[in-house]
This record gives sequence, structure tokens and C-alpha cells, in this order.
Amino acid sequence: MVVARTDYNTILRENVPVIDVRAPAEYERGRMPNSTNIPILDDNERARVGTAYKQQGNESAVKLGFSLVSGAEKNRRVDLWSRFLRTNPNALLTCWRGGQRSEITQQWLREIGIDVPRIAGGFKAIRQCSLDVFGQVNRRRWIVIAGSTGVGKTEFLNSYSKSIDLEAIALHRGSAFGQLETPQPTPVSFELALAQRLLQTEHFRSCLIEDESRTIGRLAIPSQLYEAMQTAPIIVLEDSLESRIRLTYEYYVRNTDPHKLLNALQRIQKRLGRERYAIVKDQLEKAIREELDSRHFEWIASLFNWYYDPMYEYQLKRKLERIVFKGDATAVREYLIDEFQINPA
Repeated sequence: MVVARTDYNTILRENVPVIDVRAPAEYERGRMPNSTNIPILDDNERARVGTAYKQQGNESAVKLGFSLVSGAEKNRRVDLWSRFLRTNPNALLTCWRGGQRSEITQQWLREIGIDVPRIAGGFKAIRQCSLDVFGQVNRRRWIVIAGSTGVGKTEFLNSYSKSIDLEAIALHRGSAFGQLETPQPTPVSFELALAQRLLQTEHFRSCLIEDESRTIGRLAIPSQLYEAMQTAPIIVLEDSLESRIRLTYEYYVRNTDPHKLLNALQRIQKRLGRERYAIVKDQLEKAIREELDSRHFEWIASLFNWYYDPMYEYQLKRKLERIVFKGDATAVREYLIDEFQINPA
């Protein structure tokens, strides 16, 4: 029986299920991608044990912890862990440093005949592993896929296994209108999920990634990866204005709460300018009232003309020396095969 595992890369890469026994407040600050929080101490209990540790030392703190979680309450928590393990028999245990909390959890489970390895060094060790992964991003060749809003960069990327979809990992579609219903992860959780995807694609010599700004929503791309993206060759994906408008409508607008559309528009009011903002807002409100696709196409076209396309052209001019190819999806696929030996998944 392996008591503790130290193969952190494998644990992340293979998305091994994990019981995280840290308190809920700790878990919310950062979590592993395939982890479930079943704490051995809740937030209040952890605070009391922490106070006892500071004032009276480790022995008193441990004694208090055992008194707080004993009898029926201990049995309830052990039952929660054992239920999880019945459906996830390969799961691991972790706490912050892989110390007393995960060791006690191991002991209590062993008492009912269940042996579960813990992660040596705990969540802290996994976190360090993710930072080490970012330090190795230059070992592969990155190819950046750029293009105007609505050309379908995300869909294009997702048709390749040799790709990293930063927006999917960040739970944000990368624009004022890109916020999803699901809240974005914390920075630490985002970096752990990104490190996992990097490990899962590490055997690919070349890898596609979408052209992104330094931040996606409120999350920052780790500096090592972002810097690698700034020196990578760029392929520009192109499509007709009509197709871009339709895709934008389907991707960002259809079935979206009208109030969220208005709020998103308001976020770029200063960049649009008062007069243009008023025009687009009027077009959007008419589209909401009349519930016609064509009405929505009008305000989307206005945003392209006055905001997204000028911003995109400005940004692309700063990267002209790195552009190696431009074309529609078919042409880009052929180029990737010919120049980089990258085929769709």
C-alpha cells in the first residue's frame, strides 16, 4: 500500500480524483481540477484549533481537534469520505501540506478497512508543481491563432487536440460580452487547471493557442506562457463580415439575458464614445423589444465597425512581423498540415 504519492505531474495530468480535507474557506481560495471538498474541520473548527495551536502548542491543538470531531460527527465525516471512495476508488487525499489532517483522515479510513494514499506535501506541493510546469513552456513551439471577433477562433482551436483553449479554462469568452453564467475560477484554481492542460499536451512538439490579451476576464495568463505567446508565429483566421455577425449572435447573444447584454455594452461606453454608445444602445434596445435576429445583426455590425475591428487592426499592426499566414478555415488547415504537420483531431 502506497501511503503517500509524490508523482505530482502524473496526478495532475491524469486528473486523479482527490478528496480535499481542508476547510471550505481554504478550498475556495484554490482547488485542484478534479477535487471535492469534504473537510475534516469546518471553518469555525479550524479557527478554534488554530488559536489553540498559537496559544498552547500542537499537542493542545490536536487534542481540541479530536474533541470537536468525535463520536457521531466523526462517523458522519468518515461516511462521507467512504461514499466518495466507493465511486472513486483511485482517489487521493490532500490537505494543505499533506500533514496531520490528511494523515488523520487516512487513519480513520483505515479503521474501517479503507486504505487511501495521500498527496505528499499536500496542496502546497501540487501548487509548486504547477509553477514548475509554467517554467517549461518554452520547450515546445507555440503557434498563435488570431482573427477578428466572430471568425470562430475558439471553434477552430477545439477541432485540434494539439491546442490550449485558455478561454475554456478561464470560464470566460474574452470580451466585454464574454462573461459566462459560471463564475470564473480563482487565480490559483485557473493556474492549476492550465498546468493540467499543459501536462496533457506536453508530448506535442507544436501546439496551437488563441491570441489573447494579458488578462481573460479578471484572470491573468501566467507570465512565462504569455511571454512565449508574444514571440510565437501568428496565423490569422479570416471570414466574411456576414458570417462573423451570425457567429457572434449565436455565440454571445442568442438566449442571453437582455439585461446582461445592456450591462456588457455599458462596460465599453467610454471606449465607444457617448454618441456611438447611444446609437448602439438604441439598436440593441430595439432588437430586444422586437425579438428579431436581423435587429440584433444591426447593433453587432455597429460594434464591429466602431469598436472591435479598429481595436483588432490596431493590435495586429503591432505584430505584423510575426504573421506567417492569413486565410479562411480551410486554407489555414492546409497551411498547418504543410508547415507544421498539425492535423485536426
